[in-house]
Amino acid sequence: DIDFAGHVNNQVYVRWLEDLRMELLRAYYPLEKLTSAGMFPVLHSTFITYKRSIGMFDSPTGTMWCTELGRATLRLEAEFVVGDAVCAHAVQRGILLKLGSTSPARIPDDLIEAFKSAL
Repeated sequence: DIDFAGHVNNQVYVRWLEDLRMELLRAYYPLEKLTSAGMFPVLHSTFITYKRSIGMFDSPTGTMWCTELGRATLRLEAEFVVGDAVCAHAVQRGILLKLGSTSPARIPDDLIEAFKSAL
């Protein structure tokens, strides 16, 4: 998805964020474990600040980390970098919900500890 100027289209960043979130879960609390505990994650906001365009032949690297945990909510941040230049910074807020309902689910203690240990 390259625009007419040869830059990565903005919608690609959202897909990359999805990939990074799945990798973050795989590393700290696999989605299978979360759903078997009766909960699932839902995003409620995504904010992306574009600082520099990523071109067709660039090789960006993405990194995501958790910056805030509430009782049922979390805040994730991510950066996309080419070389030494930060091209975009994103903030996503999400919530854990109970399977089969729209009620919030408390973030499991072992997920909190896993994220804290990563800091």
